[in-house]
Amino acid sequence: MKTAPVTPVLHPPRGPLPGARSSIPVPGSGPVALSRALLTGALALIAAGCTGEGATQTNLEYLPEMIDSVPYDSFSPNPNTRDGRTLIAPPKGAIPRGFTPLHYGPGPDEAARAGRELADPLPVTVENTARGQMLFKRFCTPCHGPSGAGDGPVIPSFPAPPPLTADHAKKMPDGQIFHVIGFGQGLMPPHGPQIAQRDRWAIVQFVRSLQGGAPGGKQ
Repeated sequence: MKTAPVTPVLHPPRGPLPGARSSIPVPGSGPVALSRALLTGALALIAAGCTGEGATQTNLEYLPEMIDSVPYDSFSPNPNTRDGRTLIAPPKGAIPRGFTPLHYGPGPDEAARAGRELADPLPVTVENTARGQMLFKRFCTPCHGPSGAGDGPVIPSFPAPPPLTADHAKKMPDGQIFHVIGFGQGLMPPHGPQIAQRDRWAIVQFVRSLQGGAPGGKQ
């Protein structure tokens, strides 16, 4: 009896095809294993730096200059300076570069003297007046209001200042207004530490523009 020939059946090979990526995770790989390795290394470095015979003994340091400053600190003693301090005090009577000293004190008498002695050094220009307007909005509007009428947003929670457009304000010399801006007056605090002298004169010019060209202003 003859038997029919058997045709072999070819099965595909097991595992991924050449060039294909396996979807089965390999133990010890992936972002989790990398994070664990980094954490283990960091802990090993910390442990190496913390172990020692005593609490005052240092083993390994990372960026030691972040702990022990190489230069002298600003407020630390310094044996190399004349007064023994790192931050050297300026000589008596020294004037910072670009600063013009004002030999005036606070008070109405000093403000009146400034009105007699000081004059606006800035030319009356659109640029100076525009800068004065910007500074007026920043420092003066909360009390004086945008038009100088004394109706700022803090009013009436704070006592209203006199209007800058009143007759007595129009008759004030430029130097007196400049002094009031820098040294304050009455309930108005001094703005000298916040506003440079040049900018105070710019504010004076903007106040004069609100007053419509006051007689005490620069012509």
